Amino acid sequence: MKFTFIWGFLLGCVSLLLAQTKQPFHLDQTFIQDFSVKYYLPDQVELQDGKAFADRNGVIKIHSSIGLLQPYNGRFLYPGTLEPDQTYRTLAHKKIATMALHQNQFVFLDEQTVLSNAWAGTLLFIHTLPKAKILEAGPDFAFLISDGQQLHYLLKSQTLWQGQLPDDEVLNLRWQKSTQTFWILGKKGLYRFSPSTSNLQKICTGVGFTAFDFSPDQQKIIIGSNDGYQTFDLKTQTLSAKQQRLPVPNITAVQTISDKVWFGSSNGAFALRKDGKFDYYQGERWLPGNEILHIAEGPERSVLILTQKGLAQIHFQPMTLKEKAAYFETQVRTRHIRNGFNATLSGLKKGNLATGYLEDSDNDGLWTSMYLGAEIFRYKVTKDPEALQNCRESLDAMERLYTVNPVPGFPARSFERRGYIPQLADPDRWQPSPDAEWDWKSTTSSDEAIGHIFAYGAMAELVDDPTLKKRAIVLIDTLMSHILKNDLYLIDYDGKPTTWGRWNPNYVNALPTNVGDRKLNASNIIAMLQTAYFFTKKAKYKDKAFELLNKQGYFENLMRPMSQIGYAPEEANDLSKVLSDSWNHSDDEMYFLGYWGLYRYALNDTLKRHYRKAILDHWQAERPEKEGLWDIFTALTGTANFDLKEAIWYLQEHPLDLISWEIANSHRQDIEKMTPDFRSQTIKEVLPPDERPIQRHNANMFNLDRKRGNGNEEHSAGDIWLLPYWLGRYLGVIK
Repeated sequence: MKFTFIWGFLLGCVSLLLAQTKQPFHLDQTFIQDFSVKYYLPDQVELQDGKAFADRNGVIKIHSSIGLLQPYNGRFLYPGTLEPDQTYRTLAHKKIATMALHQNQFVFLDEQTVLSNAWAGTLLFIHTLPKAKILEAGPDFAFLISDGQQLHYLLKSQTLWQGQLPDDEVLNLRWQKSTQTFWILGKKGLYRFSPSTSNLQKICTGVGFTAFDFSPDQQKIIIGSNDGYQTFDLKTQTLSAKQQRLPVPNITAVQTISDKVWFGSSNGAFALRKDGKFDYYQGERWLPGNEILHIAEGPERSVLILTQKGLAQIHFQPMTLKEKAAYFETQVRTRHIRNGFNATLSGLKKGNLATGYLEDSDNDGLWTSMYLGAEIFRYKVTKDPEALQNCRESLDAMERLYTVNPVPGFPARSFERRGYIPQLADPDRWQPSPDAEWDWKSTTSSDEAIGHIFAYGAMAELVDDPTLKKRAIVLIDTLMSHILKNDLYLIDYDGKPTTWGRWNPNYVNALPTNVGDRKLNASNIIAMLQTAYFFTKKAKYKDKAFELLNKQGYFENLMRPMSQIGYAPEEANDLSKVLSDSWNHSDDEMYFLGYWGLYRYALNDTLKRHYRKAILDHWQAERPEKEGLWDIFTALTGTANFDLKEAIWYLQEHPLDLISWEIANSHRQDIEKMTPDFRSQTIKEVLPPDERPIQRHNANMFNLDRKRGNGNEEHSAGDIWLLPYWLGRYLGVIK
């Protein structure tokens, strides 16, 4: 009765929420988050063969070409090692050829015996196949062993049957309990051995077979080869055509774990999903090495993947987006705050977090604006005092960008203590501060400016701390007064406009109409002026916005459909051609950050309706990227269609590991490639975030590879993940 009442109450709450909004929302629930714990072999050591298993106690052992090994001291982002297994000293003198599991206990095979330390050590069977190297447990402590040629069936210490494959080599053995049958894979065929009749039968013929296992429902056998895999239907006794549209067709291992079939290959591992697509695990985000030797079920829903360079334990942990956000909040605060900025941890040695340093960036102001926005939305939703303190510290850093340099109203890109930066051979941008202990970075760009105005506007509107509100409004007025006083330019220390801080009509309207910067700069400056007017009520900002919209063509510029943006015409000047040689994904970031002020602080309802149309037009062009932040920003307009499912997919599928590992996908045969278009789309369907390189929102989501600096930096989740999540929470599309 009590349960019925609570359930009815919860349903009523959900119904009330649905009635209060026309927009869809995602009710946060548990999903499966995967991450890897890696165990490396010593440098210069590689395995030629091996198997990894976990027993009923969760103990993991590896039999390899260099002996028995065990994992030591690994956890997420802090790899462990594979060490010699000395648990049982009495095994040290034995020449273990392979190992297997029986009743979830370890069983070993040497040149004379099948043995185990389980069952009080009573399993010790003598065999007569001195070069035996393949072992499979059958019924009631019976075993089938092979040396690649001969097959021996053992029960206790008796060899009940001997045989061999006709003109073939034994590769692997599997016991099927439902049919009480051993299945045998050779290079050229699939065979069946019945212990009850001692009958060995060839079932089908093939070429280049390498590994096999049963399907999850036990109705088919999945057979891997050196150029794809086939399925043998046990009911119809037919072999399917070869499936070659795989991440990698050279199959080295096949293993069914729960409801998934896993494949090892010469370049990573992949699991077949119910929708026929594959989850691909490649590169050191997931694996110590890419040549897969063996796959097995691990403890606590994990998967063990043995590679030539070590062991990966892929964990599958139930998690909610709220829990993922909590993890990323800690990641930012413990490793990515530099002088209050949201920074990258650089200089890592192969992902070792203890070897990195916090690096300054041209975009310290932008990345911090995006993190500050995330914490503003977090505070508005939760009233968490920690979020408010994070806002204060980030605002301190942003505010100092205006005081560390001598130019009134001009924000520096970054600042750093004096004596270090000049050594980096960038003297043109780094300038001495009036504060003798500091240097500051000049040449501030438009993407910095729009990021500042976005964050200050959100803070002025949403944070209920009077001091922070006032400081944010002062910063809006300070930056926009500088821009207005200088004829819509950012004027640097040398009295000249910066390269990209240009919103003046003489610059903007000199660009051809189909060059993206003409639309972008018009959209951004109107958003900035509207924000300044909304919070300061100074008529100069409204007047300038209307002048640009009505007299300078900025309304037409910002309303121009994205379908018209493309390459500059042949007769255009060199700058226009540089600006339009391909789609600049940093522009998308600037547009969508600007849409906060463009739409939310629109000067009137008529403009707001037009702005909504422009935002939705832009979003339509972005939809193939499944970019979670753009989808959730689009929800700002109140539209019911903003690809909520894809936004949640982005948040759920994003890896917890934000280290920039080398990633390779170009070789994959399971993805449909395209001739890159103006927007640099290279494949028909974007890959999940955990299969592609780590990147910020200003990068192309269709990037397939990263081939430089393996594990040399860790990105902050502050702008990459926390901003779309907390914006979604604030807008109510994630509940």
